[in-house]
Amino acid sequence: MSWRWVRKSYQNAIHSSHKCFELVVGDVVIKVPREAKRGRTSFPHIEVGHPPRVLRNGSNLQSKVHLYINLHVTVDPQIKPFELRTVKQSTMSRSKTTPSSLLPLLLLLLFLSRCSINEAQQPIRNVVVLVMENRSFDHMLGWMKTLLGLPINGLNGAECNRRSAADPSSPAVCVSADAQYVDPDPGHSFQAAREQVFGSDNSSAPLSMSGFVQQALTMSEDVAANVMKGFRPESVPVYAALAREFGVFDRWFSSLPGPTQPNRLFVYSATSHGATSHDKKQLAEGYPQRTIFDSIRDAGRDFAVYFESAPSTLFYRSLRKLKYVFKFHRFGTFMDHAREGKLKSLSVLEPRYFDLTGGAANDDHPSHDVANGQKVVKQVYEALRASPQWNESLLIITYDEHGGFYDHVPTPVNGVPSPDGIVGPEPFFFKFDRLGVRVPTIMVSPWIKKGTVVSKPKGPTPTSEFEHSSIPATIKKIFNLNSDFLTQRDAWAGTFENIFTELTSPRTDCPEVLPDVMPLRKTEALEDREITEFQSEMVELAAVLNGDHHLTEASDEPIKRLTVREADAYVKHAISRFIRASKEAVKMGADESEIVDMRRAVTASKHG
Repeated sequence: MSWRWVRKSYQNAIHSSHKCFELVVGDVVIKVPREAKRGRTSFPHIEVGHPPRVLRNGSNLQSKVHLYINLHVTVDPQIKPFELRTVKQSTMSRSKTTPSSLLPLLLLLLFLSRCSINEAQQPIRNVVVLVMENRSFDHMLGWMKTLLGLPINGLNGAECNRRSAADPSSPAVCVSADAQYVDPDPGHSFQAAREQVFGSDNSSAPLSMSGFVQQALTMSEDVAANVMKGFRPESVPVYAALAREFGVFDRWFSSLPGPTQPNRLFVYSATSHGATSHDKKQLAEGYPQRTIFDSIRDAGRDFAVYFESAPSTLFYRSLRKLKYVFKFHRFGTFMDHAREGKLKSLSVLEPRYFDLTGGAANDDHPSHDVANGQKVVKQVYEALRASPQWNESLLIITYDEHGGFYDHVPTPVNGVPSPDGIVGPEPFFFKFDRLGVRVPTIMVSPWIKKGTVVSKPKGPTPTSEFEHSSIPATIKKIFNLNSDFLTQRDAWAGTFENIFTELTSPRTDCPEVLPDVMPLRKTEALEDREITEFQSEMVELAAVLNGDHHLTEASDEPIKRLTVREADAYVKHAISRFIRASKEAVKMGADESEIVDMRRAVTASKHG
């Protein structure tokens, strides 16, 4: 079997000068004309028949075998590649082609048909990802098993932690369905998570999920009481509605047992590049790993990042490059793009991370009111539901990590691969060989059956699990990206493309609006309080991009002394200035691989 190029006028080609492919299979030639029009490359017609030398000695067209397959092979992200339309075979008489010579051809056609069917079963063309902050599955959704009757692996009310995990006579603190406004923020560092899941600092001990109360007591009695509480369905009515109407993943884990930034890095790159906590030096340089954004761009597709306060995706160094500057938009632009049918292959939504009077935080990070998180999910859903792109969209809602809140499902420790062989820093030297605590994950699409519950994946390995690396792994499959997996972790992670291929057409009964939400916090936003660790990281990111390196090279004190209101104002100004300067650099003709240095105008990227 061999390919050869020919220049040939062909009946279905728009221009007679366009090139054709010829695939030679024994005595059979497959002619594939290529049509190039408006950036699209398509193969609208394939003729399969004997080459002229087989048709000599008075043979006529009736002695040919004609197989017509209308295919669409395209680089346009709005058109499915390999879409099988029709197959027609004419009569065959006096043919000198033997059955054995047709076998390679038939195998090829079978392969093309399988490709066509596979693509036809992938109705999703727009993926929207919203990553919220610091809540566990049981804390947000666990009580929907008992109180809503959902067939999920949730709570039954008998789950408890003792105040001392090692003392069976120690008083127990059990789960309850009375979570409200949580303040302060429970512990969720790498060390805190280790104690929570193992009941001690010994990571070789059995996974007991028994140390949440014990660890919280190192902070306060109030924190210890809060970590075992979960929300009633009526307190999170938007999630209750989405869980009934669409799909819940009840075995989705954070990518590592640790805090926000390392887990967020996994969502779009399947690695944290060795980070188990916030690394100021790495922040200044930007994390260097390849991302799913790079894979999408290399495939000729597009993406957009919509942000309220600041885009945390700028922790990736590559996202700071000039070639990506026009991908960043204010959050409200998402609503416009959804209404106008302009959503890209991947839309990343970043909620408001700073809690202000008149502009409450809606990321669900304690001490923020989860009612505001419910409101932003409602807003996003209703915009997507009203969009002309609704029937080809998938909305993914997940959480970066558990935030120190209790979950009863043991975290996976068997067969979890290190993404890239990078070992975490001292003193833990983590090998990235176990996952973090289970987090809420809901998926929304008219292609998802009502009341779907997804647990353990079917592969690609016997130990595979759903975790944040499942997002880039599935995006690769949905869009048939030719690039390699980003790391060993997304190659291992479970994928979920099967949940929206079970229906033959999109549902028409999806609600157009979701329930209204009542606030849980009885006070105004505490905008004059000190910022959280996550918020200080966002300030450091803004300082690096703005050229204010004195804020990150010295101690943390100047940043930690900022109030929430001051930090929000600084971050918004710095991010806007960086993006504006980057756009100006593009207009001046700067190389797209460069990164703006706010102190020295435009400089070549030293780190790729």
